Amino acid sequence: MTIAGADVAVVGGSIAGCAAALAAHRAGAGRITLHERTAGLLADRGVGLVVHDARYAELAAAGYLDTSMPWAQLTTRRWYVRDGAAPLGRQIAVQPFPFRSYCWGPLWRELRQRLPQDTVFRPGTRVAGVDGDADGAVLRFGDDRGGDGGGDGSGAAASGASGAGGADGRAAGGDRSERFDLVIGADGYRSVVREAAFPGVRPDYAGYLAWRGTVPADRMAALDCPGLPSEPWAEEDCVYGVFPGGHVIIYRIPDGHGGLRANWVLYTAPPEGLDLGPDAPAGLPPGALTDVLHDHLRYITGELLPPYWGGLMRLTTRQELFLQPMYDFTAPRYTAGRLLLAGDAATVARPHTGGGAVKALQDAAALEAALRALPKRPDALEEYGAERGRTGRSMVELGRRLGRAFVQDTPDWRTLDQAGLEAAWAAADGSGAFGGRELKEAGKEAAPGGPGR
Repeated sequence: MTIAGADVAVVGGSIAGCAAALAAHRAGAGRITLHERTAGLLADRGVGLVVHDARYAELAAAGYLDTSMPWAQLTTRRWYVRDGAAPLGRQIAVQPFPFRSYCWGPLWRELRQRLPQDTVFRPGTRVAGVDGDADGAVLRFGDDRGGDGGGDGSGAAASGASGAGGADGRAAGGDRSERFDLVIGADGYRSVVREAAFPGVRPDYAGYLAWRGTVPADRMAALDCPGLPSEPWAEEDCVYGVFPGGHVIIYRIPDGHGGLRANWVLYTAPPEGLDLGPDAPAGLPPGALTDVLHDHLRYITGELLPPYWGGLMRLTTRQELFLQPMYDFTAPRYTAGRLLLAGDAATVARPHTGGGAVKALQDAAALEAALRALPKRPDALEEYGAERGRTGRSMVELGRRLGRAFVQDTPDWRTLDQAGLEAAWAAADGSGAFGGRELKEAGKEAAPGGPGR
């Protein structure tokens, strides 16, 4: 096949989906349509993510990140353990932490704005099934479209192409289907596209959860603890608060309005007897936290973490909290005929790796290179799948090692000093892949001229 002028569908419209659509556009695709099940404004998502400085340089060279995307520089990781009433706890170790932090929503918005104006973005559209053959694939749509189809007014969806029927009206009506030359699955770990390509492949539940929240700067300013230093933590610090059975990571991210807010993610097991296996919901959105889970969180923040860090987390209201069960897996391959996988649809590694967003953007850069190479190398897509699959498997293994070491089988933190913590970290991250693996030849293979249209 050739990508030149191809009619491409991307299932999933989040960061991975927008990056994959950008890859297809820059490789020469004709019409590109993104199908996103969520009807709400993705730009409103306020959680944080980080990108290692070295991975940023590669992705900037490949044209998928640049300095126009709001970010904050992190330089130092500080590890704290509870120590009586000491507000910050006791610092047990300090390590370099060369990462940029981002807020999910603004990063998504910037990626979406890079898509050409004629890209069709269909929010509130559920892809119920995919049928692939040698010449293309057919998407089958469900009936539970949500919302009014309006986007956030940015980039590709601003010109009337954001409704579920699109500008050409091809997908209007009841039981609908539409044929494309190529379908890219960027629809997350419960991917419909992956199920069509590799039936029965399911993620594995890791046995613990991630609680997430953010705290605006004005709330943080009001937080006070006896004996608290005048500047509890520097803007460039990433804090690891550790306790038996888990840890919390806290760092600042852009707030979308020129300032910064605190972002935190807590990893620990759920309360005993709570079943969150593979058939459980993908997560609990803001406002849906149960009393049992909320009480468990209050116990951890009040009894196990140092007072200041636990108090900061409690500044996130119950209505703002959300929760994710931890899963991981890797698809057997990233390609099956005219079906391609990217992002979490292809591989889910636990967020401990510090490389989830990096992997999705690297997938897009590598996919662009493969699509461009098709006229000369008919097996370029298979090579894309093989290379990205190797990276995905290594990140899954890293996530499992970090999960075992710092959640499921934690050391006695009180006994660790700088040397002990560094030894524990080195044992878990033996490959040095924390933050994501190198994107080979990204700068050479991607299109010249940066991320412009």
